[in-house]
Amino acid sequence: MMNLRIGIWRALACLPMLLCFFLLPASGQQSKKKKVFVHPGILHSQASLQRIYDVAQQKTQPGYGSYELLRDHPLSSANYKMNGPYTIISRDGEYKWTKSKMEADFSAAYLNALMWVATKDAAHARMSMAIMKAYADSLTLIPNTNDAPLLAGLEGVKIVNALEILRYTWKDVPLDEVEQVSRMVTNVFLPVCERFYDTIAYTNGNWGPIVTKLYISAAIWFDDDKMYKKAVDFYYHAKDNGTIRNYVSGTTGQIQESGRDQGHSQLGLGALATVCEIAWNQHDDLYSALNNRLLKGFEYVAKYNLGHDDVPFVTWKDVTGKYSDWDKISAIGRGKFIPVYEMVYNHFVRIKGLSMPYTKQVIEKIRPEGYDRDQPAFGTLLFYGAGK
Repeated sequence: MMNLRIGIWRALACLPMLLCFFLLPASGQQSKKKKVFVHPGILHSQASLQRIYDVAQQKTQPGYGSYELLRDHPLSSANYKMNGPYTIISRDGEYKWTKSKMEADFSAAYLNALMWVATKDAAHARMSMAIMKAYADSLTLIPNTNDAPLLAGLEGVKIVNALEILRYTWKDVPLDEVEQVSRMVTNVFLPVCERFYDTIAYTNGNWGPIVTKLYISAAIWFDDDKMYKKAVDFYYHAKDNGTIRNYVSGTTGQIQESGRDQGHSQLGLGALATVCEIAWNQHDDLYSALNNRLLKGFEYVAKYNLGHDDVPFVTWKDVTGKYSDWDKISAIGRGKFIPVYEMVYNHFVRIKGLSMPYTKQVIEKIRPEGYDRDQPAFGTLLFYGAGK
């Protein structure tokens, strides 16, 4: 009897240890902590939104010059007249006639959201929401044409960023309408991104980060840790021309599309930088990847487009094998700068204290940055002094 009691006591003494053993995940199966997302925190943090307002109200230079360009642009008017909404939108194919019209509408939604931030005039917030709601009520399809991934990325990122701004800054935001627009993003835009990710690489490198800047934005909007990690993994590791490793040479800074033309080179760099800025607002530093390789790419493109002919060039062997016959750097579009420079200069120079002498010269030529349909643009307002 005594031995039985001792056995029972020993078993009871071991019970807590046994419970811990069975309740713990099996070796190698421990769940990783999910990311806690910052809101607002896609292209613009709460601090940067406040800074935009302060610059607009206090007329602080150099940002105020960029604000004036935003304020005076017809797409940022609270009285903007929509071209759509449309049931089907496309950049090419049967419905390509919608291209410039829907691009203007989606730009107006984003720019009016920015004007709401800068002025606190609710008429801009209502216009931004009205545009997105109208499309949510109408839009059913982005056809599977060649340019569908570009459309989804370029236009979808405007929608999600406008949603993020309104949801977290406008106390009267109609949450039912926000939900409707969110469903449009989920049902119409994101499947195009998923299809692109699931397809073997077939495009020049600007496509990948264009798709990814919507995907990472949507991941934050929906608080979706899995989507976010997928977007970050694409930036680093995808077998695609649009990764930081495959788009920018670590030796010289040459761009995969440098032999194509200068416009697309800047388009791709701007998209990569946008992905980095979004991740930075979530406390992840993609900018520094591969020893600040993005900085090297911007300096290469800036130097050549400033008129310097002593930039190195080699024939690029791209991932797809389709774009490997450019044997010299292209002069097409040379010297025509698009507004993508303030954002990266602010990060690498003002925040991290690194040097970008050629990018600085570009900024001195084009400041204040104004509108571009395919980039965040207005960088002197949106990004000068941001993120510190």
